[in-house]
Amino acid sequence: MNNILVIKLGGALIENDASLNALFDGLSGYLRENRRPVILVHGGGCLVDDLLKQLGIKSEKKNGLRVTPFEHIQYITGALAGTANKLMLAKAIQYKFNAVGLCLSDAALCEIGQLDPELGAVGTAATGSPKLLNLLLENDYFPIISSIGITPEGQLMNVNADQAATSIAMSLNADLALLSDVDGILDKDRNLITDMTGEKAAELIENGVITGGMEVKVKAALKASKTLGKAVSVAGWKNPQLLKQLLAGEAIGTQVKAS
Repeated sequence: MNNILVIKLGGALIENDASLNALFDGLSGYLRENRRPVILVHGGGCLVDDLLKQLGIKSEKKNGLRVTPFEHIQYITGALAGTANKLMLAKAIQYKFNAVGLCLSDAALCEIGQLDPELGAVGTAATGSPKLLNLLLENDYFPIISSIGITPEGQLMNVNADQAATSIAMSLNADLALLSDVDGILDKDRNLITDMTGEKAAELIENGVITGGMEVKVKAALKASKTLGKAVSVAGWKNPQLLKQLLAGEAIGTQVKAS
């Protein structure tokens, strides 16, 4: 199937009902007139933060990734594959989408491993089988995928959603957009950078301009761009008009190109 678009959504969107309505309103309006297969991949860091705080559990991040002790993975799974995924699914159903909620290990969508023992239950997501997604898309289903995965040994893993979306897009040779609550990659003066290369990214990372979660996002986008042979969009979800441009195949935010 051609012309597939994988959209990764930041967790902050899930807690912003007005923006979530605008997103699905824009999606439904466009897809009523244009048949384009779309897959959503989401995180849910804000919901995880809220839950851990309620439980009295302190959480820390290293290099933009959440340290996930194995004894905490059940809570994070509940927040991401449970609450976050079903809130997204509920909104999709409200807007009449034929939606289905998934995680990264359903039908081996991704091959999951452990990233670093020091991070605990933080996973890697390599490209897996596209069979289930192709089957769903061919039958007009709308997949919404959480960033929880399971290793071959049966261990639940918390996978960075940008990396998860990258792997999904690579397995389908799809277009990829990584959306968050900022307009794209910003320079030291907080101005939008419209085009990003690997060389420019390395320089900005070394100089401390790109850090934390944005560093993870940029590296995922560069990896996807290299494999897919095309630019990856890093952009914001706050402007519904930009979403329409994205769905129409236009460039928005920062265009990340491996070379």
